[in-house]
Amino acid sequence: MPDETKTIDYVMEAASGPHFSGLRLDGLRSAAASSPSPRAAATPTSFSAPAAGSASHKQPFVIGVSGGTASGKTTVCDMIIQQLHDHRVVLVNQESFYRGLTPEELTRVHEYNFDHPDAFDTEQLLECVEKLKCGQSFHIPIYDFKTHQRRTDVFRQVNACDVIILEGILVFHDQRVRNLMNMKIFVDTDADVRLARRIRRDTVQRGRDINSVLEQYAKFVKPAFEDFVLPSKKYADVIIPRGGDNHVAIDLIVQHIHTKLGVHDLCKIYPNVYVIQSTFQIRGMHTLIRDQDISKHDFVFYSDRLIRLVVEHGLGHLPFTEKQIVTPTRSVYTGVDFCKKLCGVSIVRSGESMENALRACCKGIKIGKILIHRDGDNGKQLIYEKLPNDISERHVLLLDPVLATGNSANQAIELLIQKGVPESHIIFLNLISAPEGIHCVCKRFPSLKIVTSEIDEALNEEFRVIPGMGEFGDRYFGTDD
Repeated sequence: MPDETKTIDYVMEAASGPHFSGLRLDGLRSAAASSPSPRAAATPTSFSAPAAGSASHKQPFVIGVSGGTASGKTTVCDMIIQQLHDHRVVLVNQESFYRGLTPEELTRVHEYNFDHPDAFDTEQLLECVEKLKCGQSFHIPIYDFKTHQRRTDVFRQVNACDVIILEGILVFHDQRVRNLMNMKIFVDTDADVRLARRIRRDTVQRGRDINSVLEQYAKFVKPAFEDFVLPSKKYADVIIPRGGDNHVAIDLIVQHIHTKLGVHDLCKIYPNVYVIQSTFQIRGMHTLIRDQDISKHDFVFYSDRLIRLVVEHGLGHLPFTEKQIVTPTRSVYTGVDFCKKLCGVSIVRSGESMENALRACCKGIKIGKILIHRDGDNGKQLIYEKLPNDISERHVLLLDPVLATGNSANQAIELLIQKGVPESHIIFLNLISAPEGIHCVCKRFPSLKIVTSEIDEALNEEFRVIPGMGEFGDRYFGTDD
C-alpha cells in the first residue's frame, strides 16, 4: 500500500508540473544520448502523435508577441505565463531559429544583419508551431550568440500544451506564421529605452563591446525596425505601450485568454453546454481515474472528488433569489437564497455513484431513479422509474457520469418531460461526455443544460467513449471482475 500511495502522489505531482514559467527546463537533454550525429541534434525531431482520435485533438491557443529589439517582449511573455499558471504554456523564441553562420559569414560577422527576415529559419519555426498545435513534442535548437552557431550538444524539448507563445521581432513578418496565431500582440516601447536595454543586454549577456553594439544598431537594427518590424505593427490585435510596465493591458489580455481557453468548440455551438474550468488538479484526477491500473479505493476516492465539483458547478446554474440577513456583528449582508424546489434523478446504475455528492451538497434532497435497458446501446426499453410525485414543480439534476451516444439520456429526459418537468428545468450532470452524445442530446433538447468536467475525443466502433474510462459503474461498485 505505501508503494501504491507513492504512485498516486507521483501522478498528481507530475500532472501539476513546473508551470510557473511555462518552460519545461527538464527538456534540456543531451543530444548525444538520443541522436546519432551532431546534425540530428540541431534538427527538430517530432515524436509520435497522440493515440486514436488525434484528429479531434483540441488545438492550443497561439499568441504572437512582436515588437522592436529590447522592447520588453520577454517581460510581457513572462507576465502572461505567470498568470496562466493553471495551463500548460510553451514559450517559443524566434531567436532560437537563427541560422548558423557559414565560415565565410563568420569572417565578416560584423557585417551580418541579424535583424533581417533571412537570418531566421522560418520553415523550421513553422514546423515547430504546427507540430505543437497537433499535440506532438518538438526539439527546439539552442543558438549560441557568442559563436553564432546552433549548439550540437543540447536542445530544448517542448511538449503538448494549452498555450503557445511565439515571441520575436519578426514573428508577424511572414503571413504563414501569422495565420497560425489566435492573438497578435505588439509591444510598443520608446526607441531610446530600447537602445539602452539593447546595450545592456548585448554587453552583459552576449559578450560584445559597446562600440560594436552601437555600430550594429545604427547599421542594421534601426533600419530593419523601420523596414520590417514597424510595418508589421498593423497586423497586431493588441498594442501594449510601455511593455511590461503596462499591467492593466496584460491583465486584460490574460482575461481574454482565460475566456478562450475555457470555451470548448462544442460550447460555441451549444451555449447550454458547460465544461468546468480545467486546472492541474482536475487534470490530475482525470489522469488517475482513467488509469486502468488504479485501485478501486483510489478510483472511488478521486471520482467522488470530481463528481462533487461537477455537482457544485451544476448547482450554480439554478435560479437564486436575493436575500438580506443580519450578521453576528449586527451588519446587513445582501446575499442569495438557494433554490428550494430541487431533486436529483440518477440513471441506474452508474448515476447512483453521483448521489452521495449530491446529498453532501443538498441536505435532505429527494432523489429519484430511472433504469433503462441498454441492449445494443440503443437505450430504447424503459425498465423501471421511481420519481418524486411533485417532480413537475421541481428543478431536476439528472445524474449519469458518462454521456456516450446520448440515447439513454434522451429517453430519461423524455420521461421527465412527460412527467411535467419543463425542459429548461433539467440540468444533466456527467464527468465525461462524447461529442456524439452532446450533439444527440442538445439537438433534441436545446433548452436543457449539460454540465461536464471534460469532453472526450469521440466514440469508437463499439460506442465506447475514447479515451474514456471504461465501464464506470463496474469500476466504481467493484463488479468489473
